[in-house]
Amino acid sequence: MKFVSEVFSHYFCFMNEDLRNILLKVRELYTKYGIKSITMDDVARELSISKKTLYQHVTDKDDLVGKFIDSEIELRREEICNCFKAGFNAIEELFEISRYMNKLMREQNPATEYDLKKYYPQHYQTIAKARWEGIYNYILANLKKGKKEGLYRVDMNEEIIAKLYVSRSESMHVSGLYSDEEFNSNKIFIELVTYHVRGIATEKGIIVLERKIEAFETKTLKNKKYEF
Repeated sequence: MKFVSEVFSHYFCFMNEDLRNILLKVRELYTKYGIKSITMDDVARELSISKKTLYQHVTDKDDLVGKFIDSEIELRREEICNCFKAGFNAIEELFEISRYMNKLMREQNPATEYDLKKYYPQHYQTIAKARWEGIYNYILANLKKGKKEGLYRVDMNEEIIAKLYVSRSESMHVSGLYSDEEFNSNKIFIELVTYHVRGIATEKGIIVLERKIEAFETKTLKNKKYEF
């Protein structure tokens, strides 16, 4: 996986440099402190620029939040697309997609989502819709690929399985059923992927899955903690 700054550099390659720097700093602040508590004065001060300069790029805070949301959507889209371009088979690809989504959920500041939902509902709906549709389309593409590779059952209903995956992913981090330790553990990541794949895999797919899990666990033991 690329570091966030690398992906931002690619996404913003044709964007005004000042706006790019503003959005990078805003992402850092919003992720750490939430949105409501960060004022336009805070953003200007952190960037060592005047508010007048800041307002040359955004009309107000709502506009800034909207640009931040647009950049987040594109960032996530590019990260996921990297998985599809890497030459993995469907199960390897699923590991990478699931690993990235797990990383996103672990790094998400609840205050940021709360602030979006309460104070910027339109922007919240935008990113929520993009997230749901994105996961659905990525998993649907993965299911079709797995069928062609002989790794997934040809008789499964792709649309239903993709929707089940989305609903499970969305409910996981808001249900309160998991402790922080459980939620951040490698074990739950492996169990979730295994639960999903074993229900749709062929015998050939099961073999690939078991090899992938073995390689993952070996790397985890070797590195003490696998970096998601």
